[in-house]
Amino acid sequence: MGKREEILEAFRFRHACKQFDPHKKIAREDFDVILEAGRLSPSSFGFEPWRFVVIQNSLLRDKLRAVSWGAQTQLSTASHYVAILCYREGMRFDGDHVARMMRDVQGLPEDTANKKRERFALFQRENHLLDASRTLFDWAGKQAYIALGNMMTAAAYLGIDSCAIEGADLDASEAILAADGLTEDGKLGLSVMAAFGYRTKEPGQKTRQSMKEVVVWVT
Repeated sequence: MGKREEILEAFRFRHACKQFDPHKKIAREDFDVILEAGRLSPSSFGFEPWRFVVIQNSLLRDKLRAVSWGAQTQLSTASHYVAILCYREGMRFDGDHVARMMRDVQGLPEDTANKKRERFALFQRENHLLDASRTLFDWAGKQAYIALGNMMTAAAYLGIDSCAIEGADLDASEAILAADGLTEDGKLGLSVMAAFGYRTKEPGQKTRQSMKEVVVWVT
């Protein structure tokens, strides 16, 4: 199988797995690859707004299950369950997370960091990201979904199933995580969750629009 077919086969394999085999666990080295796919994902301006919280504690899963109508079977059967959190005000151009990223991660000299901050401020103002805190957080969440997609694709490439979880009271879920000290006193908010494991049965036929319906070439 050539590389092109390997890639497409991973996408054909992936589906929204609703129930996992509770007795089959993902090997640590395989899940490390999935997490690394998220860590290496691109983000706007390279500011990585995310935090990947791997929830293996059964009591915490039970609390989340009570407010997650879309994850009733996944939370109780998944080998691994991940909550992707994103920074809130820290993602402002003058926010503490942005400053830390430029200083400690990207290693930018002060003058370079100041110029980048100015460009970032212009970007945020032009795109109305500073109009409301929710707008800024939703923009950060867009970056989280890039990481989520890469993690799910990496899992599929390894023959591991997954399911993105939005079907929940996200405010209540975030409050549960906050009570466990996982939101840095509210600096982080819950963007999306995902379950990983191994299917118990084969899915139905994958349905998608045709290439002609979804692609427009402009030449």
